Amino acid sequence: MSDNRYQTLIAPVDPTAAASTPQASSGTPAATPTGRVPRTRAGSAWFGICATALLSVVLIIFIGQNTRSVQVNFLGMSGSLPLALALLIAAVGTAILIMVVGTVRITQLRHRLSRQRR
Repeated sequence: MSDNRYQTLIAPVDPTAAASTPQASSGTPAATPTGRVPRTRAGSAWFGICATALLSVVLIIFIGQNTRSVQVNFLGMSGSLPLALALLIAAVGTAILIMVVGTVRITQLRHRLSRQRR
């Protein structure tokens, strides 16, 4: 099942007539045979910006509601900081760890692919 929420429906286009229409030469994305406009980088970037803005609002609310200080102990160090900050530091640390592991895996796959092409 595919997610078609972000694709715009347009009228079906005859593929043989598409080259002669002014729309095809104006730089507008041509319709696929299913009548849908293909996704673009600009559309994906716009979706990413909107998702980031919504996530930022959620984080601001989260930080505003969790201002109570907690005691944190880590590798012999201890200190007191707001609960929201402690949780955000843990989340960012986890994200960095996941990005490192993902980068190593992507590098392995690219190296393997380059050896297969030789």
